[in-house]
Amino acid sequence: MRALPVGDDALLVEVASGEQAQALHAELLRRRAEGSLAVREIVPAARTVLLDGLADPVRWASELTSSEVPPAPPRARELIELPVRYDGPDLAEVAAHWKVSEHEVARIHAGTEFTVAFCGFAPGFGYLTGLPARYDVPRRATPRTAVPAGAVALAGPYTGVYPRPSPGGWQLIGTTEAVLWDHARVPAALLSPGTRVRFVPVGEP
Repeated sequence: MRALPVGDDALLVEVASGEQAQALHAELLRRRAEGSLAVREIVPAARTVLLDGLADPVRWASELTSSEVPPAPPRARELIELPVRYDGPDLAEVAAHWKVSEHEVARIHAGTEFTVAFCGFAPGFGYLTGLPARYDVPRRATPRTAVPAGAVALAGPYTGVYPRPSPGGWQLIGTTEAVLWDHARVPAALLSPGTRVRFVPVGEP
């Protein structure tokens, strides 16, 4: 674990894996809830956690890097189900990479319970983990200039859903009509770190 100062009152903590980042995020949330950590924002990413609004970043850098972080507790967050039609233009390519049929890609993906590891890229975009490592897929060699809102996509170990039209290089395997980001909704983001997600097939791939 390594802690790097960011400005006057923030700290970026680097760890070795996504699992460690999730465990650290959970532990920091626990400390803030019990009152032993005063911090404005705790923001997880792939292998880092940002603490923003710390009164004494130097002390916390020393304390965090010298302490053991317990494993993340079992997820007790709500389960969100996203209806998905497995009709993406890269479905056949993913099936070939996995060495299965297109129908089997849909079955495997829909049979997995995902967890939002962190959010980023665009408002409402969650990086979902849950698929075994053997189903990692590379990004497209040539990114698309426009990916439609609601596209369900894979890249590396992650599943994501594009909340709005944007460029993107992920492999598109399906489509959902779920609204991932709505500024009139509280909270605006449908997905947040720790949320459990399942994809529910509609129609045939």
